[in-house]
Amino acid sequence: MSAPVVVLFDIDGTLLSTGGASLRALARAFEHVLGVRPSFTGYRFDGATDPAIVRDLLRRLDRPDDAGTAGAVLDAYVEILPAQLAGASGYRLLPGVVETLSALAASGRAIGLCTGNVVRGARAKLSRGGLWERFPFGGFGSDAERRDEIVRAAVSRAAEAIGRPLSPSELLVVGDTPRDVAAAEAAGVPCLAVASGRYSVEELRAAGATQVVASLATAEARRWLGGPA
Repeated sequence: MSAPVVVLFDIDGTLLSTGGASLRALARAFEHVLGVRPSFTGYRFDGATDPAIVRDLLRRLDRPDDAGTAGAVLDAYVEILPAQLAGASGYRLLPGVVETLSALAASGRAIGLCTGNVVRGARAKLSRGGLWERFPFGGFGSDAERRDEIVRAAVSRAAEAIGRPLSPSELLVVGDTPRDVAAAEAAGVPCLAVASGRYSVEELRAAGATQVVASLATAEARRWLGGPA
């Protein structure tokens, strides 16, 4: 594969860890709106979109999962999240992230997001680490509940930013879960899977990623992302 023109990044587990701030904010949002906290036991958040997570948890609580109720929980979540992030001692940017983003920008690549976070949640998480301004476009959980539709939204905005249509070979999705891999594949876009979240290199390879690396800090990741444009 030739070096991509546009690289689209997932957030959680790919760029950063919130140190539990997201789950604390979500639990408090449910309590604020519904007066009850959901159980997260056995639930796999990795790669799920914010709207899907909220609807799943509402069903677990035997509460209506209509757009109004889900929207109220999400609105409360994004209001609570910044304070939770500010107080999260475990918040951290993952290895190689800053260096990777800087190298891509210096080489003329366009950098965007492809995340299940709603826009306000994405902004809060990335702003805590000083990264939000690096991403001028993207696809978000605000666009769709399904990740493949989010990839397509990100690709459309990337084309607008570049000023021309983009072929799949000019794009690369970077994520850390099988859901990222499956969504990219469904949208016809290659995926670089990074084992910086909960999934191993072997699991991501089995999911069908175009390429798998241990982290963005590796020489292999740098080679895959390419040199100067």
